[in-house]
Amino acid sequence: MRQSISIISLSLIILLAMSFASTERVNKSEASTGLFWSTAKEEGDLLRKAQTDDDSSSLLLGDNQEEHQLDGGFSSLEGMLQWAIGHSDPAKLKEAAADVQRLSPEELKARQMGIKELMEKLKMPSDAQLMKTAIDDLNNSSLSLEDRHRALEELLILVEPVDNANDLHKLGGLTAVIGELDHPDPEIRTISAWVLGKASQNNPVVQKQILELGPLTKLMEMVNSTFIEEAIKALYALSALIINNPEGQESFYREAGHLMLQNILSNSSTDIRLRRKSVFLVADLVENQLGSSNKAVLPFFSNQLFLKSVVDLIASPDLDLQEKALYAVKSLLQLRSTEALVFKEVCKLDVTLETMRQQLQQLMVDENFKEYAVDVESLRREVELIFLGKLDKVDTQVPT
Repeated sequence: MRQSISIISLSLIILLAMSFASTERVNKSEASTGLFWSTAKEEGDLLRKAQTDDDSSSLLLGDNQEEHQLDGGFSSLEGMLQWAIGHSDPAKLKEAAADVQRLSPEELKARQMGIKELMEKLKMPSDAQLMKTAIDDLNNSSLSLEDRHRALEELLILVEPVDNANDLHKLGGLTAVIGELDHPDPEIRTISAWVLGKASQNNPVVQKQILELGPLTKLMEMVNSTFIEEAIKALYALSALIINNPEGQESFYREAGHLMLQNILSNSSTDIRLRRKSVFLVADLVENQLGSSNKAVLPFFSNQLFLKSVVDLIASPDLDLQEKALYAVKSLLQLRSTEALVFKEVCKLDVTLETMRQQLQQLMVDENFKEYAVDVESLRREVELIFLGKLDKVDTQVPT
């Protein structure tokens, strides 16, 4: 009985101490409930502060104190006690402790129920609750631009786990985020596309859900945005939606996505990051074609202008873009529908590969680039052998 009274007393001290707290803290994201989720750093600071209080505080804490490892909020009753003591007047704590001893069992039980209700309110909300709060914010037309941006940033973090991403549509999140793609602020559109890409990456369930909501056309329009970050994140979202997704790729081709890629690759004034992502996507789409023996090869993969736009990237001064273009050309050469003579006579692949070989030899002299140059030269040589093998097949087919 004495032990249970002690526990109740401890709880009551927390309740009383919190009523004397010197600082009122309010969390912006939980403004409606007036709560603030403390960080691990804050609670650690309070613990050190509590240790400097007088002997009455030390008695309340006891000799054994566990280190708290928190993501936010109070992980235990002791964590709340640390906060309460750190924000309370020690003299009033003494008085509160004395008052507790005079309470009847019925009064103690009533106070205990109050503490229990308070603890429930101070529990850290689940990811689903946090997502729902952010989604509700997005659906609030009067929300400020800053808070709308914050809500999207929260979703960007929350959708990383697959389970959370799978719950997003059930909570109405996909519809809300897709709606933000039409927002007049380019930064809001940018982070909205980013959320869609993050949620759908390697996730067939979410890919299907998003594709059914039909944002593909809008994302392709965003790729042409003059706000480059918007264009990059839109292309990221498109890639995440269609990679390893046959239905997504069919929708992409129907919307003339291949022409969008060709325009990016052939325009030397396009931001280099956008060109890297585009040629990487091309390589992936071709790989998908190579892995689907029953699927008819799309004609644009054999289009001379398209092939030339990819091959020309091998001569780019950007080393990363060069390497990505080599991978794409390697895959394109392996398609039965592509013609070796087009690579030779239209794309000048043999000349481009030889020029690259000479550049890589120069890079090998520099210790800072030697390892990279050796690796890329190995890839370049592999591409060259595939190309020569394709040419040999053409030669053997020519009647003598």
